[in-house]
This record gives sequence, C-alpha cells and structure tokens, in this order.
Amino acid sequence: MVKETTIPSQRDAAPFWKTKTLSEMSRPEWESLCDGCAKCCLIKLQDEDTDEVFYTRVVCHLLNQDSCKCTDYVNRQVRVPTCVVLDPQNVADLSWMPKTCAYRLLSEGRDLPAWHPLVSGDPQSVHRSGNSVRGKVLSEDNIPEEDLPHHLSDFD
Repeated sequence: MVKETTIPSQRDAAPFWKTKTLSEMSRPEWESLCDGCAKCCLIKLQDEDTDEVFYTRVVCHLLNQDSCKCTDYVNRQVRVPTCVVLDPQNVADLSWMPKTCAYRLLSEGRDLPAWHPLVSGDPQSVHRSGNSVRGKVLSEDNIPEEDLPHHLSDFD
C-alpha cells in the first residue's frame, strides 16, 4: 500500500516577505520590495521648528518620470549626496518614507497592498492604481529651490 503525502508546492509556500525579516532577505528579494512608485524620489521640505516633513511634487533630476526608475541607480548617492540608500538598519528610522512604501509597511509589521507588483504579479499595477508619481511631478531641473514651497503636494 502506498501512503499518500502532501508535498507543498511552490505555489502553496508563503511569499518571502511574509516569512523573512528585512535583514534576512537576499539582495534580489530586498530590491524587489520596491514597488516602483518613486515617492521616495520626491523632494521633501522639513519645518525647522517642528521637524514635520512636507512632500513636494518635484522629483530628483535622476528620475525617469515615465518609468519611475532612477536613471543612474548604481551611482545615485555619488551624484545626489542627499539620496538615502535604504537598508534593513535604517528603514524603521525614516519616518518620511511614504506610508505605502513596502519597506516601511514590512518594518511596521504590516502586509503589502494588493496593487504591489509582488502581490499582483504586474509591475504596472502600482501605476494603474494611482500609487506612483507617474504623470504627477516636475523635475527639480525646472524648479528653482526657492520655489519649492509653492509645489507642496499631498503625496505620502
């Protein structure tokens, strides 16, 4: 007599972001958490008195506004010294990260939204859902720094 056993298939296995901590993830897993919204590329202003952070609708000059990807991702911190490179150690301390950011959500013990490409299986779902900056921003190349307060937005 043959005993039947159930072998979990890859489809049945929980996704890596539900089984691993941020620090346990491989580099490709970590990078795949980015949903491609590009909200982290928005220029932000901070109130000197309250430390409150305000998003503008102005983005880093390295952002390709159509693809919502950095045009020089590897060298971004050299070319833009204020660019923050996320890692498992600093993500929990970056309160300015968008509330929809996968890194922030997971560090807070929450799950990814249905429109996240890892959940939907579609890299365009972030754009179709309206959760990216595509079509909503201006390049910092075209905005003088002193005009940034005139470009505040409700991104978060």
